[in-house]
Amino acid sequence: MSKVCQLTGKRPLTGNNVSHANNRTKRRQLPNLQSKRIWIPEENRFVTLKISTRALRTLKKKGYAAMIADLQKSA
Repeated sequence: MSKVCQLTGKRPLTGNNVSHANNRTKRRQLPNLQSKRIWIPEENRFVTLKISTRALRTLKKKGYAAMIADLQKSA
């Protein structure tokens, strides 16, 4: 199961756990992904997306069509 936001493309980051003795072991910082069913009035249907919570907040503010237009413009 992929840990990538379907709207923004956020992916896991990698780094190190650093102990008190300064031992370093690899770790992953995963994005906060949620599976959401979103109504799209332009297409008159629901779509299930796996999106980050930051993308969900932006989606509520702008709307689906405006967010997709911004993402396509920036890409």
